[in-house]
Amino acid sequence: EASLATRGLQGGAPLVFGVLQVDAVAKDLVPRLPQETRLLTMVSEEIKPKKQRDEECIINCLPGELIERIFFKLPVSTLLRCTGVCEQWHKIIRGPQFVTSHLQHAPHYALLFFPQESVSGEPHPADAILIDEAWSLSTYAVPVIGPDDFLCGSCNGLLCLYTKSSTLKIANLATGEFLHLEKPVKNLRGDHFLFYNFGFHPLTKEYKITHFLGDSIEGRPRPHNNNRFSVVQVYTLGDEKWRDIKTPEALSLNCVKNSGAVTIDGTLYWLIEDVVASWQHAVMTFDLCGESFAQIQLPATKPDDFAAGGSRRYWIREMDGKVCVATAQTCPSLPRWLVGKLQIWELENKTEQRWIQKYNIQYSPDYIPGPNLVHGDKIILQRCDGNLYSYELLGENFNTELCKMAKLLDFSPHKPDNMQSYICVKSLVRLDVYKKTAIVRRPKQREGWELKKWEAWEHELSENERMWSDTHRDEHKETARAQRYRMMINNLLPHILDDTIRQEISMNINQISPNFPDQV
Repeated sequence: EASLATRGLQGGAPLVFGVLQVDAVAKDLVPRLPQETRLLTMVSEEIKPKKQRDEECIINCLPGELIERIFFKLPVSTLLRCTGVCEQWHKIIRGPQFVTSHLQHAPHYALLFFPQESVSGEPHPADAILIDEAWSLSTYAVPVIGPDDFLCGSCNGLLCLYTKSSTLKIANLATGEFLHLEKPVKNLRGDHFLFYNFGFHPLTKEYKITHFLGDSIEGRPRPHNNNRFSVVQVYTLGDEKWRDIKTPEALSLNCVKNSGAVTIDGTLYWLIEDVVASWQHAVMTFDLCGESFAQIQLPATKPDDFAAGGSRRYWIREMDGKVCVATAQTCPSLPRWLVGKLQIWELENKTEQRWIQKYNIQYSPDYIPGPNLVHGDKIILQRCDGNLYSYELLGENFNTELCKMAKLLDFSPHKPDNMQSYICVKSLVRLDVYKKTAIVRRPKQREGWELKKWEAWEHELSENERMWSDTHRDEHKETARAQRYRMMINNLLPHILDDTIRQEISMNINQISPNFPDQV
């Protein structure tokens, strides 16, 4: 292959494509595609004086279908470089059909987002981390997210970001393209990024932003959000204005803040109050195509520990592309902490409003990230120790135990209940097709002080991560040592003849050295 490539450089670029012409050989070349792509790019650079004469001949040596099959295996960053090789490659990669097909083949990432907040009087900018399908933290920067941005949606590689100015920002995570849209109401007091959602309808192929507009209070000189809303404002990407859609009744904004909202397959889901229902909640849906509302009842069965004391919390989340509702009891003395079991129900059939219990997790977490809980075959959960963990779920008949605990990261100093988790991809979806609409404004260039602030904060975060990693390693060793001692003592217990003494020793062991899930 190397000699053939060399002859291609000497006697004409078409010979290089001979390596790729045979379909069987193409499959073997997939692992080395980025290297081959760079070779082809160098060839095109070498023959620039003969570009117009040779370009058609070069492309004709490869069937278009084979080129697309190869391109499907390439990351977005490589594909963007390939658009500059020749006009035909540019047309293929930037074509709507290829963009859609590439999106279907794109690997999924978990995007962990920490909004900008102040901790002990010290400001901390927004931060985002990607976790790939192998559960490794990515060092990939997310430059489209600014230090003061808030994330309110992710769809097909596009992020919807709430800014402190009068605009929203739609940004492509991979290409870096972004545009600014005017918010539906300027200077809206009490507005919150959780009141905005972003989704895509697979039939209309339209991207839409929704906003829960709080009811105004009489006598207020300016728009003001109350704790209820009666209007959902809708903007279709590419339109010139927002539209107001009236809700069937006044709904709770507090439910949205506390429980979240998810958009799946072109439908927006969130929880509403329903005092006569067994769970005292119901699910409200908004179809992005017909822009109509519908209500779904939650399971008639009450959770097992419904009356265990303390208030109960509910979240609406996405798991494996399905709508799920998670619920857990809170600690009476510490209402922000969860106790007991975490129960997760999945909407199996939306038309029949049929739910099935997916998980009944014995080892309850302290916080539930959202809007996504699951990435791949593991669940992401937060604990009050300032760490984020992944667990494998093992069990039968929905009674589940958390196994093979793995620490992902320490999210301090950020507050644990502020973290969000989205499933995202890196895509080629273009935003420049919407730049002709009047509502779109050119983004302002980021000031130098923001970049310096970002770099300094990243350096500090890196140092903190190193210290957290050392601490976690020491904790892991101590836990393993305690577990070994526990096993040794348990092996000696059968030799104690007195049942009372044996039970008392066993109880003391459980208190001193609890049986944690297996760690990796």
